[in-house]
Amino acid sequence: MMPQLAELTSPEIEARAADSVLVIPIGSTEQHGPHLPLSTDTEVAVALCERLAAARDDVLVAPALAYGSSGEHAGFAGTLSIGQAALELLIVELCRSAFDTFHRVLLVSAHGGNHEPLTRAVRQLRAESRAVQLFSPSWDGDPHAGHHETSMMLALTPEHVRMERALPGDLRSLAELMPTLRTGGVRAVTDTGILGDPTHADPEFGHHLLETFSATLLHEFTTWLPSERA
Repeated sequence: MMPQLAELTSPEIEARAADSVLVIPIGSTEQHGPHLPLSTDTEVAVALCERLAAARDDVLVAPALAYGSSGEHAGFAGTLSIGQAALELLIVELCRSAFDTFHRVLLVSAHGGNHEPLTRAVRQLRAESRAVQLFSPSWDGDPHAGHHETSMMLALTPEHVRMERALPGDLRSLAELMPTLRTGGVRAVTDTGILGDPTHADPEFGHHLLETFSATLLHEFTTWLPSERA
């Protein structure tokens, strides 16, 4: 696996930039119930980027962006959000800077609340003829701090999961919850911050999810690259 961007010197990066794609993990610092750390989304994004780098020697992983658009989690202690406008501007400017060195940039975001501002940022960058792509893993059911995210964290960093504190949250589908979430945030539908049921989370299922997302990411990455580099 290639070393991460922050581990290299400027001349080392210059020597390999023409043949490398910069991959930027984007997460959040937000509540994930009483049982998961605030770093959950960031850790998942980093894991996916590292797995891509392990499969491709033309990937260079940037330091993770650990702050995102998490306003829907306001009211839960520890949540730190920079909002949609700031995230959109940050990504546009960060990628413009990256394109001083790299020809292609891939954004990997593991927080759903980042999707709208990141999509707008990508649209702006593409309008400037910059080769940028966005990947966001998604799944059906348990949208936040439930079975899926808890299983992935049990697979990645079980020492950070407090399973004895896990409990069922709001079990309605995201489609049912979305109108209230948009107007009142997560606090309006659950006092625990959980959307789903993490109580039966399983590290093996977490490994399966990560492998599935990684395979999809690798496929999309390979498809995105020019055929001579695939």
